[in-house]
Amino acid sequence: MTFHSILFEQASDQDQDGALAAPAFFADLNCDQIVAAVIAGREEYNLAPLFHACLRRIDAISYRHEIMQDLENAELHDSITVFATAMREVREALVQVRKLHFTEQRHAWFVDAVETYCRNVDMFARDLLRSEINSRGFRRFRDFLTAYVASPQFTSLLTEARALKTALSAVDYCIHIRAGGFTVRRYRQEVDYSKDVEATFEKFKQNPVNDYRVAFKATSDMNHIEAKILEFVAKLHPELFASLEQFCTNHADFIDGAVASFDREVQFYVAYLEYIATLRRAGLKFCYPCVSDQSKEICSRDGFDIALAHKLVSEQAPVVCNDFQLKGEERILVISGPNQGGKTTFARSFGQLHYLASIGCPVPGSEARLFLFDSMFAHFEREERVENLRGKLEDDLLRIRHILNAATARSIIVLNEVFTSTTIHDEAFLSGEIMGKIIALGALGVWVTFVDELASFSPQTVSMVSTVVPDNPALRTFKIVRRPADGLAYALAIARKHSLTYDLIRERIKP
Repeated sequence: MTFHSILFEQASDQDQDGALAAPAFFADLNCDQIVAAVIAGREEYNLAPLFHACLRRIDAISYRHEIMQDLENAELHDSITVFATAMREVREALVQVRKLHFTEQRHAWFVDAVETYCRNVDMFARDLLRSEINSRGFRRFRDFLTAYVASPQFTSLLTEARALKTALSAVDYCIHIRAGGFTVRRYRQEVDYSKDVEATFEKFKQNPVNDYRVAFKATSDMNHIEAKILEFVAKLHPELFASLEQFCTNHADFIDGAVASFDREVQFYVAYLEYIATLRRAGLKFCYPCVSDQSKEICSRDGFDIALAHKLVSEQAPVVCNDFQLKGEERILVISGPNQGGKTTFARSFGQLHYLASIGCPVPGSEARLFLFDSMFAHFEREERVENLRGKLEDDLLRIRHILNAATARSIIVLNEVFTSTTIHDEAFLSGEIMGKIIALGALGVWVTFVDELASFSPQTVSMVSTVVPDNPALRTFKIVRRPADGLAYALAIARKHSLTYDLIRERIKP
């Protein structure tokens, strides 16, 4: 029996992840921060490329949802953790084998690694048989692993490793030390005089005394004396050490490829679930979204920017959740309102929700219905770069042109305050032209802007506004609500809050 992947239901779902770079939208939407936090401490697995690969099939997403839900079972999660720890010990042992200088020692470490591998794979197979499993992925892997540990190849490997370890542990020898040298010979039932010496001096023991014995440091390295002793012991037992060498040669690649792949890929799920567990404990909700590649009627309830939420929770600060919905022919959310009101955060959360849904992960919120995109594009403000010899407006236009040339009806576009370097009249004109092209494409998206006319541009646009505390416009609620744009930027309230009104400035600078 073969097993393909716990991460990809079909081989066609899988890219060559070893060279898969982060998507272009990652930094703008803070997805790079999310992935960095998720995989922290798991660098050995090279998980980042797995988080860069968005899926293209609905059933491939369902495949991952099922596995995630199985792993929310604490018993199965604990079994995976024990298995991963054992596999890490095996890898570390094999790394050490390559570092050791003496043949017999390398062989002994290798046998230990093989025995550890076989013992823990067998134990993991038994754990899976006892666990409640509903996902296709885990059921297939359980069937594969059950057949693997019962195969002659595996049972022979385990039997040989244990037999060698038993034989090695039964080797006894004596060292005769003399001036300038030593002799190693077979053990001949000599008396252990250390016990007699301890018994003789026991009667003189009165009160507790300080222990002046020197403790030897345990180390994997051997000095030249120890290596010579081992060489002589091998010569005393040539058949055993020949068998040891032959075993290591025959089983140089003893780790099954499917087991090794599972060990890496399952960390994708474990890492993400452990990452969101902190947010769940803080009372934030996550759900398994309904994802469609046909319907563009999308919604989210209690959604939030997961990167920002992780930071706020660590600071014990509140996290504000927001909702959105597009129905019928609606396609673009136009977000307006005062500065520092959460508009950019909302735009990022919109993109993050669709990204997380596309890789088969639970998403922030109590409910979500999302669209499976072919490509996602983001345009956020960037600092001018002298070396490209372009002004900010030219750079904005070139980036927008690239998006429009590459986008399709199945794309998602996230725009944040485009064309702010020009006049409001020019900004309105250019924004209207761009909006018309996006609507003609039929793409989904969100646009943060101060051009209120975009909010009512067409039936495809939906106006949402960031709100303030009614009695104190300088205070933001960070709630984004569906309502017509009101054109209020609350600039005077902000200026007053920071003592920057005309009268207050004059008061400070007067002679």
